[in-house]
Formats: sequence, structure tokens, C-alpha cells
Amino acid sequence: MSKHLASLSSPCRIGKMTLKNRMIVTAMGTNLGAEDGGCSERLHAFHERQARGGAGLIVLGSVGVSWPAGGNQPRQLAISRDAHIPSLKKLADAVHAHGGKLAAQLHHGGLVAAQDRAEGRPMWVPSYPEVKAGDMQDAFLESELKAMFDPEAPEPRLHVMTKDDIGKLVADFAAAAKRAVAAGIDGVEIHGGHGYIISEFLSPLANQRDDEYGGSLENRARFLLEIVAAVREAVGPNYPLWCKIDSGEFGHDEGISLADARDTAVLLERAGVDAITVSAYHNAAMGVNHSESNIPHTPERLVAGAMAIKAAVSVPVITSGRIEPKAADRHIAAGHFDMLGMGRKILADPDLPNKVMAGRLDDIRPCVYCYCCVSQIYTLNSIKCAVNPETAFETTRALIATSAARHFAVVGGGPAGMEAARRLAGRGHRVTLLEAADRLGGTLQFASIAYEPNERLLRWLRRQTQQSAVDVRLNTQATPALLRQLGADEVVVATGARRDLPDIPGKERDFVFSGDEMRALVLGEQGDSLRRKTSGLTRALTRAGSVTGANRHPWLLRQVSRAWLPLGRRIVVIGAELVGLELAEYLAHRGREVTVIDSAARAGAGLYLVRRMRLLHELRELGVVMVNRARDIAIGEQRVSYRNYRGQRRQVEAEQVIVAQGATGDQALAEQLREQDFTVHTIGDCNGVGYIEGAMESAAELVAGLD
Repeated sequence: MSKHLASLSSPCRIGKMTLKNRMIVTAMGTNLGAEDGGCSERLHAFHERQARGGAGLIVLGSVGVSWPAGGNQPRQLAISRDAHIPSLKKLADAVHAHGGKLAAQLHHGGLVAAQDRAEGRPMWVPSYPEVKAGDMQDAFLESELKAMFDPEAPEPRLHVMTKDDIGKLVADFAAAAKRAVAAGIDGVEIHGGHGYIISEFLSPLANQRDDEYGGSLENRARFLLEIVAAVREAVGPNYPLWCKIDSGEFGHDEGISLADARDTAVLLERAGVDAITVSAYHNAAMGVNHSESNIPHTPERLVAGAMAIKAAVSVPVITSGRIEPKAADRHIAAGHFDMLGMGRKILADPDLPNKVMAGRLDDIRPCVYCYCCVSQIYTLNSIKCAVNPETAFETTRALIATSAARHFAVVGGGPAGMEAARRLAGRGHRVTLLEAADRLGGTLQFASIAYEPNERLLRWLRRQTQQSAVDVRLNTQATPALLRQLGADEVVVATGARRDLPDIPGKERDFVFSGDEMRALVLGEQGDSLRRKTSGLTRALTRAGSVTGANRHPWLLRQVSRAWLPLGRRIVVIGAELVGLELAEYLAHRGREVTVIDSAARAGAGLYLVRRMRLLHELRELGVVMVNRARDIAIGEQRVSYRNYRGQRRQVEAEQVIVAQGATGDQALAEQLREQDFTVHTIGDCNGVGYIEGAMESAAELVAGLD
């Protein structure tokens, strides 16, 4: 069966602009701009790499029309001055050289203009907003709160826009569009969504004006339509111009409705826009909503809204939001929308469009929806990707052929080892990968059971490693004698972390599982300690053939473990970082009553902020009890006791206790090999637990820096 996606790969048009395919790099804030608002070398390389990967269109995200006013990032791209034109022209030329098109998303932050607040400027709003209570800040770690909320920043000031202000901002949008034309940019997208200034006017909840810019939909849309008219006049009748709008404000009963969005789209078409980008926004006071609208965790969250708007207009419709390429191809063929916007997927693999065009879908590096990328922006860092260490580091981590080929032995077949091995081979080195187990994966196998998207990365890494020139040797212990026999010039140690149980009274009891024991249990591995603790239930399952048939296949193993798990009903997880929380979710979904206990003041270290917001909400919905700031934790007979933040001694019944703590770096093998005069490098969790991002990043840094 052919994997060619004909509809997604076909050419299309936005106004007079022809695109070679229907795959669009949707606008994203990157925080990669130069200090003066220009296109930095790093941002240039970021987008040129996407053009080389085959995208039909790249939309520059959040390009400030009034910069520095209205900015929402310290290193935001801007188009508010003529001085910004040359660097944008250089980027446009680079994109064109790869056969792609470049657009600029014109932006003003309004109430969400964090830089206005940080730098003491008033934030422009249509009217004073209604303050909503929520739990968003509850998910922040203390370090993140310090990064995002500067206690020395001036008190926020709001400025309700006058008609003169509206006229000035309309003129700023028009002037920015003229600069885009001068820079050789192929089109402009007016950002009318995501809680920024235009969507604040469009929202019946945010806009409480009583003049001609408030009240009815026609009045609330007046500001946007005036911008469209001014931009059209500035750029002429044939220049591609379109608008991004919200198909809803999720979590706001009185916000923008789909009916509002559909009617706004009709007004925009009448005003002469060449396309509509359909997105959504949310009640930002609630943490779970930050992964519910424009960067949704729910697959195809925005498709229904796009379909409704597509039915109301004749211009092309663009949408995004966790839509897999195969699904997008079906939707485009059915006329549900016209073009697929991708953010996270392109960050994970900028070559995705070329791979789709070539029918190489299995070679696409998958996004695991961990929210590493967007969470950086919340804490004022630059965008990056947990699974693709080259994203935003194109100039320093790209694979370049070596001029000094050597033989590397990579010890450990987890994510760090596989990534290092395939990257070394990609540079032209000879590589032997030694894995003690009977299959590649390491701790990523366990992570794939607890969180399904990780399985896609596991499959991809295995496939890429096996298809490369790497010599993979399973069931092989790396000894000094073997390494000498192989003639390895250098050794890369990627053997992972050491997982000792922390010093908790009662940890030796038979109903207490370490992280390694839980991993072995879920993966169907056997051992004397584990057999004793599961009291024959594992043997019963093995006789039925379930474990032995499933232990090599995470998907099948998940199906088995939904129906079977040799654990009681009441489970206490000690440890509220990434592993503990994902394990708690896994158990709660299987009908267990779970309590998570930790000494930390805030749960979720190791999880990226936006993912953490969602997971904490889901754990509450599942009835998981979270106990933070616990001291003097002790395991008694079928119970766990602790001292709470008030100093009171409390206890929780537990049929099993899982200790999701105690993982530390393990340099033992590396030190042994150095003593034997080997040249040794260490990557991944043996240097300290860094999860997927740490594994991939350390592998890339090592390989890039070898010469």
C-alpha cells in the first residue's frame, strides 16, 4: 500500500501565491530574534532549515508591528522599523532558494504584552478586563515563578484604547505590511487570535466597550476590518493577505463562540482576505486550558471548527492542532480544510514535508507532545525541542561529515546511546553499539508504557539505528577485554542512571517496589526479588502467554496491563517528579486508588510546564491524592506515614508502595574504563537524570563537538 499522501502533497494557492504543497510551518513565537527586533543569525538558520525540509510556506511568528510596544517576548521578531527590512530580506531570499514561500504574522500583544509590563509601558486593552480566578500558577515550580514573574518589575498598568489609539495601531499594521513587501516576504497573516489585541476586541467577554467598537459582532470586528482595509490599501490588490482567528475561547462560556468565528470569517472574506487560519484560545487562568486550544493535547481539537468555517467561506482554510499527516490528507481530500499548519511536528522534524512528499512516513521523527517547545517561552527562554536537539541549534549541532573517522563503541542502547550511535554513523564514524539486554530502548521502554507518545519515539530510534551503519550487538556486556578486541578508539558510555532506593524506613518490605522493579514488572521481565513480591501473579500471567508475548511490544503490553497488573487497589507512590506522576496516572487509569507523597513544595519537576499543568489537572480528575511538603516519610505494615507541613503525623493505607525516587548518575563503568586507559565520553542519565531531552541533547552535543 502506497504511503504517498497525494492531497497533502499537492500544490495550492493563497490568492495569487502558489505553494508547492499544503504543509505550512504555522506561526510560533520563538524568542530567537535579535535584541533590536531584527532576524538574528540563529532565527535565520532555524527557518532556513525548515525551508530546506520542504515546507510550502513558513509563517514568521508574532512579528511585532509596534515593537517594542505590544511585545510578548524579550527577543521577539519585529517589523516596526525600516531597519528591520534587511535581515528579513536575507531570510526571504534563503527561503525562496529552497522553493518555499515566506509570510509574516503581524502581531500586537495587547493585554498579553508581557514586555510592556516588564519594561513599564501601559498594556493596551479594548476595555478593563474581568479578572478570572484560576489555578494556572499552581503548576509552576518556584524557579519558574521567579523566571516569569519579576518581583522588581513595575506594577502593571492598563490603558483603554481611545479612537486615536485605534487609528495609530491600524496605521502600524499597514506600515508593517508595506515593510513585508519591501523585504520580499510573500504574504502577511494578521494575528486576530490567541488573546492578543485583535481577539480582545473580537471577544464579547474581553470587549466591554459601548462605542462603535463594542457590543454587536459587527462592532467588535470593526477594528480588525479596519486593519484589513488599511493593509490591503498598503500592499495592493494582488498581495496575499489573510487572517488568523479563534474558533472559540475554550473554558469561557461567554467568550468567542464558533458562530461568532464563522460570522467573522464571512466578514473577512467580504473584506478581501485571501484565506482564513482557524485556531482557538482559552481561559488562561486555568492551567489545563493551556494545552486545550492552539497547542492542544487532544488530537484534531480544531478540526470541527475549521470544517464549520470552511463551509461558510469560499477562500482557503488553514488549520493546525495535533493533526497527523495521514489524517490531514484525508481531511483535505474531503474538503474539510485546505492546508495543514504544523508547529510542534516541524520542530521535531523539519524534514517532515520532504518525507511526506517521498512517502517516507515511518522516517518522520515524532513529536511526543511533551510541551518542551512552548514551555520555554513561559519562562522567557528560546524555543527548543526535546526530541530534536538540532532545533534552534542548527548552526552548532547539525551533522557534518568528519575529516577524522574513528571507531566508537557506544555502551548502552537507550535513547542517548541510540541517538549518539546513529549521529556518529551519520558523520562517517564506524560505530559498534553494545546493549546488555535483548532489545534496544532502555528506560524509554518503561516511559512508553506510562505515556503512549513516547512509544513513537522508541520505534523511530530503533528504526533509525537499525537502518544506519551502526553495528548493533544485543545481549552483550561491555568489558575492557571486549572493547580491546573490537579495537575501539573511543568509548561512549550511555548506561543510564543508578536507581537505589532512598533511605526510607521500611523500604525493605515485600510490598515496596523500586523504580527498577516497577519497570521490570510492567515490561514482563523476571527476577528473584520481583517473583517474590508479586506472589505468583506474574507466573499465572506468564502461563497464559501474555507477558512472554507482549514484552517486546509496548502497544500490546499496554493492552495486557489494562486488564492485569499484580498490584492491589490502594497504592502509594513516593516521589512527585515526572516518573512518579506519570506512573500515578497510569495506575489511576487502571482503577487504583493512588496517593503521591513528596517532600517538595510543588509537584512535577522534570515535566515541562504546559504538560505539567495538564497532568496535575488530570490527576485531580482521576482522584489521585497529592501530598506535598511531607517529612519523615516511613513505610509501615500496609501503610505509609509522614509528617505534614503543619507538623502532624499522618498515614495512608497502602497495599503496595512504589518508590519513584533515588535515581542518580552512574559513572562506575566510565571510571573503570578510564582506569584501563580508554578514551571515554559519558552521555545521558549516567551524568544525572535528564529524561528524553537530556539524552538527546547530550548525544548531539557530544557528537557535534568531537572534531
